[in-house]
Amino acid sequence: MTEARVSREALTHIELIWHRQQIEHWIRFGRDVQEQILDRRRRILSFAPNSIVAYVRWAAGDFGTIVSRIDILRTVRRGEGFSTVPYVRPGGEILLRASGWPRVERVLQAIDAAEGIGIDAADASPDHWRHVHNRLAAGQAPRLYSYAAHRAWLLRRKIEA
Repeated sequence: MTEARVSREALTHIELIWHRQQIEHWIRFGRDVQEQILDRRRRILSFAPNSIVAYVRWAAGDFGTIVSRIDILRTVRRGEGFSTVPYVRPGGEILLRASGWPRVERVLQAIDAAEGIGIDAADASPDHWRHVHNRLAAGQAPRLYSYAAHRAWLLRRKIEA
């Protein structure tokens, strides 16, 4: 199924919000196929099924940051099970979930490391993001994504297709 043929109902919609210094929701990586501008501060990006997306949410109060969160999701096909995530419709398969600035920063560093070797983080293996999630949850440093791991992922995906 090509992106042009995906119906709006089959897409995953993520609402982005930008109130400077108050609340900021943005996409760190992912390939949107549609954009809907709601107003100056809000828009909705839509993603095709089986896309990998990093969604960051941050909010501040009178005394500093109150929420820092990142979710790396695989968008689902119609009829697949999914987990709900605020501002994501219908939801997605959660590959990684981190909250609190120190953990969010470590995830952002893992994304930067993958991109630093020339691999778009949206193309990285979903298993890598699960690995990063599990290692951070255990208080350990995740392994860096490598060309060898990426090549293995591409070959496995080719075989499964």
